[in-house]
Amino acid sequence: MSVPHRFAGRAIYVTGGGTGIGRATALRLDAEGGAIAVSDIDAALARDVAAEIVAAGGTAFSTSCDITDSAAVQASFADAVARLGKLDILVATAGGDWDEPAFEDIPDALWNAKLDVNLVGAARCIRAALPSLVAAGSGANVVAIGSINGNAAIGGYPYSAAKAGLESMIKNLAAQYGRSGVRFNLITPGTIRTRNWSGRDDDLARMAQRVPLGRAGEPADIAAAVSFLASPDAGWITGVNLPVEGGILVGTANPFTAD
Repeated sequence: MSVPHRFAGRAIYVTGGGTGIGRATALRLDAEGGAIAVSDIDAALARDVAAEIVAAGGTAFSTSCDITDSAAVQASFADAVARLGKLDILVATAGGDWDEPAFEDIPDALWNAKLDVNLVGAARCIRAALPSLVAAGSGANVVAIGSINGNAAIGGYPYSAAKAGLESMIKNLAAQYGRSGVRFNLITPGTIRTRNWSGRDDDLARMAQRVPLGRAGEPADIAAAVSFLASPDAGWITGVNLPVEGGILVGTANPFTAD
């Protein structure tokens, strides 16, 4: 459940905010009182989410941002700080994965593209946000969205490598900037019902059967975890990797339970 006023007075930038986990996060943090910069490479999707927030009485605006473009990232964050007056929290949800050949056939260009959008893109956003976060001091923080692919051998070599690298980066930033009052944490989702599963309900149902809690995750499940880690309730938590995956990492079957 949402906690009213949890983020009152907080200025929050959400990447990938036009759909899926990013959208759910923007709506959740708005419901808890934050002022939201909704960022997405798809300007129309970002506008729709910002308009939804404003129509419900919240404070939000949209910004189009390609996280693989350094100039676009810098311009978007500068605009957000100018419009919100400051920046307290960055939620980095933007990323992506797509089909690839067998490992031995993955070309350098595909490696570079997936590392760029899933690791270097997050680094660009953090770099752009960092001066404002340090200026905000105590309570400022970054929550990045990784994947359980970075925690276990699940496949998808470039994507998984990028998400594993994201954890290392977050931990190093947590160690370096803790004295500045800025926290850095990572959430690693399991299978989440996003647009990647559109038209694949049967596949999603089969995946859900492997999850100990018996269902696929919803974007709202991740948004709830973001809300906690970004809030003062997590004020003494930094550098963690929080899996939100229904128990899939601890096993898909109970050996003491008959089929």
